[in-house]
Amino acid sequence: MTPPHAVIIAGGEGQRLGGVRKAELKIAGRRLIDRVASALGTIAPPLLVATGHGSLALPANTIGVPDLNNTLGGPLAGLAAAVDWLEEHGITDGLIVSSAVDTPFLPTDFVAVLTAALESHAAVYAKWGDEFYPPHALWRLSAIATLPARVRAGTAPKSLKALLGEIDALAQDWQALSAFNPFENLNTLADLVRLGRRARTLPDA
Repeated sequence: MTPPHAVIIAGGEGQRLGGVRKAELKIAGRRLIDRVASALGTIAPPLLVATGHGSLALPANTIGVPDLNNTLGGPLAGLAAAVDWLEEHGITDGLIVSSAVDTPFLPTDFVAVLTAALESHAAVYAKWGDEFYPPHALWRLSAIATLPARVRAGTAPKSLKALLGEIDALAQDWQALSAFNPFENLNTLADLVRLGRRARTLPDA
């Protein structure tokens, strides 16, 4: 099977962290962006990084894609930027996996599990019990092909959750696959400390 394309959504400004870009923060000595890029495994090159309206020091073999306009931000804008880049390069079919950069313990089987679950659905996204994680998803490009045009026209949904509600999307629960919630994300200094402690208990994390 052809591997999916992939985008790391890394455009957040880290306002609750004093304006520090989350992608640059380190857990157990590794930047968040490097951790997520490694966990994604085999994907169709290049790996795309949605940078919002800023700039980042990117890992090797990645390309930064900025948001399409100034009116819509957040994860949906990052996904739209990635779909737009692929379309500009003649790629309109296949799959794209998205993941948020602030998830230091993204499972290394993330892409494989979502690919197996997708079947005939338009998208499949991660959950942990009652917690849903729309940025962590696998999408059929054909199902979201109009997203860039809708962003530019101001008619796009306001969130990835809303976008998933428009299409045939399936939730994949990770509770049976992991001893802890691998999608916990980093938003505050307290999160940075807590997730750093977890990393010290997981030698391979």
